[in-house]
Amino acid sequence: MQIGGKATVFAPVYGSPFVRDLDGNRRYATLEDFRNFVKLAYMAPSIHSSGGTVCEPVDIPVNERHLDMVYSHIKYSDKPFMGSVTAPERAEDSVAMAKLVFGDEFVENNCVMLNLINANSPMVFDETMLGAAKVYARHNQACVLSPFILSGAMSPVTVAGTLTQILAEVLAGASFTQQVRPGAPVLFGTFAASISMQSGAPTFGTPEPALVSYGAAQLARRLGLPFRTGGSLCASKVPDAQAAHESANTLNMTLLAGTNFVLHAAGWLEGGLSACYEKFMIDQDQLGLMQKMAMGVDLSEDGQAMDAIREVGPGAHYLGCAHTQANFQTAFYRSALADNNSFEQWEIEGKKRVEDRANALCRSWLDSYEAPPLDPAIDEALTAYIAGRKDSMPDAFS
Repeated sequence: MQIGGKATVFAPVYGSPFVRDLDGNRRYATLEDFRNFVKLAYMAPSIHSSGGTVCEPVDIPVNERHLDMVYSHIKYSDKPFMGSVTAPERAEDSVAMAKLVFGDEFVENNCVMLNLINANSPMVFDETMLGAAKVYARHNQACVLSPFILSGAMSPVTVAGTLTQILAEVLAGASFTQQVRPGAPVLFGTFAASISMQSGAPTFGTPEPALVSYGAAQLARRLGLPFRTGGSLCASKVPDAQAAHESANTLNMTLLAGTNFVLHAAGWLEGGLSACYEKFMIDQDQLGLMQKMAMGVDLSEDGQAMDAIREVGPGAHYLGCAHTQANFQTAFYRSALADNNSFEQWEIEGKKRVEDRANALCRSWLDSYEAPPLDPAIDEALTAYIAGRKDSMPDAFS
């Protein structure tokens, strides 16, 4: 997977303690939910990375759940994954498990994991984040240095002021990793949202964070660093029109900024507090649309379609011409969820809203899931490592 250049990589929601499940319940996330989202990301052609803490499995002890999460990424998907950053020793576990998969020497000489290192804005990196960054940099694994900012609370209210602070925080974090291991891979990241100046609540899909992201992207390119921002962000509590509008505004900005790594690209709801199955399916459908848009205009001989123009001529139609027949299957992006039928047909088929269709498609994907192959010896080594680590410490739920 290429991180940088003209590539844009989509990864799922990250860090949600709650899920909104397929029965419409908002509840704490479990390990089964985590595995389900890993499976869905694996099956989604428009999602390129398995992500990291897609949701927080609270049914597993805090000090052990990172082992189950990293194992789930390896077991249930073959897409690149992210390591744990909630404690330095958990970062060490992530590296150790990656070495069981790829080999010690390969990991030390190649980047096999991205890892999210948030600045505690304004202008602080806490002990936990620096500890995890030190582990990953030492082992040549990529750190996504990302100030987490709610403008007006954690940075100035202005775009230029926020960009100034972001640049300082990213450069401080990136410089730290180079002190640990010169040449350790780094991404210029930012998560910047505005807030309601009346309530203090975060807001999404608004113009100011888009301008921050455009500016930060330019700064990243000036520094020669891959860039991370954006996603399908919203404050809505359910996958409704507000969720769609705010997510579309954020996602469109993300693509136009030339973002290289997009966390929270699918499933984000309620300001990130919930990972939603139905919204995940809606978002991944939109990611396919973004991919098609990013391909730009085809100016090949076939793309110019002069043969079709000559064949059809004035006053006729293109439906039956040879060029249309040759290209109709791939000419336009086809959504698996949008209903484009007549009102009467929609009514006959049960008046289903898009979230209803997303629910059905999600159930279908999970029912038909098949795990990618994993070398039994690697699987055995991973499960033995996890068992040994869990036996070495008492369960902790706080």
